[in-house]
Amino acid sequence: MPVTPIRRRWKSLALATSAVLVGLTVPALTAPSAGAATTAGTATTAYDDTYYADAVGKSGPALKDSLHTIISDQTKISYSAVWEALKVTDQDPNNSNNVILLYSGISRSKSLNGGDTGDWNREHVWAKSHGDFGTSTGPGTDLHHLRPEDVQVNSIRGNKDFDNGGGSFANSGGSLTDSNSFEPRDAVKGDVARMILYMAVRYEGTDGWPDLEPNDSVTNGTNPYHGRLSVLKQWHQEDPPSTFEQRRNNVIHDSYQHNRNPFIDHPEWVESIW
Repeated sequence: MPVTPIRRRWKSLALATSAVLVGLTVPALTAPSAGAATTAGTATTAYDDTYYADAVGKSGPALKDSLHTIISDQTKISYSAVWEALKVTDQDPNNSNNVILLYSGISRSKSLNGGDTGDWNREHVWAKSHGDFGTSTGPGTDLHHLRPEDVQVNSIRGNKDFDNGGGSFANSGGSLTDSNSFEPRDAVKGDVARMILYMAVRYEGTDGWPDLEPNDSVTNGTNPYHGRLSVLKQWHQEDPPSTFEQRRNNVIHDSYQHNRNPFIDHPEWVESIW
């Protein structure tokens, strides 16, 4: 895929996002603008001189190490607290009583959280069995990869790796699945990629949790890997960060974990690391 058009999309999106977020108010805070102009494919944000100061200008393993140190400084929440947090982070911008379900794209009442048919529950985008971290405080409760999803759709996704291809299913919203992989709907492909890559940088095996890494497999099982990296990078390029994703990053940073997903703020860092 040509690189230049993608960078232009990031530039125009960042400018539009910045304009929208200036007046965006969320419960208990005003979310600051994270996006800014992009020059020669390199994003600049309001956090570069503060939050990302030790990472700006680095690349490859040095960048990954620096980002790991930065984003590991976070406030951890319990698994039960995730319920209420998701009602804020994933609020439907057109209906404050609802959340948007990740894979389905359905707007569903915040009150319908639970485990029954018709409810939404807490989807671990990095499947919790990939590293066997379960729902323990840490990777199992990290809001940067936990999203609301229909109970049955969540079950259909299971712990499959991400890849292109497959067939449709009830309430799919355009998502597809086959025997060993899951393809999210187009509007959130990049979101999924950036969540997986955030997890790979945040959890490096240094704090009692597994060293999570992306690879190009769709048969990872319980290994601490998630695939497919080549497809995730493609999705990241084709679906740049949206206003919804930017707002979500700001809310998690300002109101809950006090850390950020760097690949939403700096999309070019994906290629620099991988």
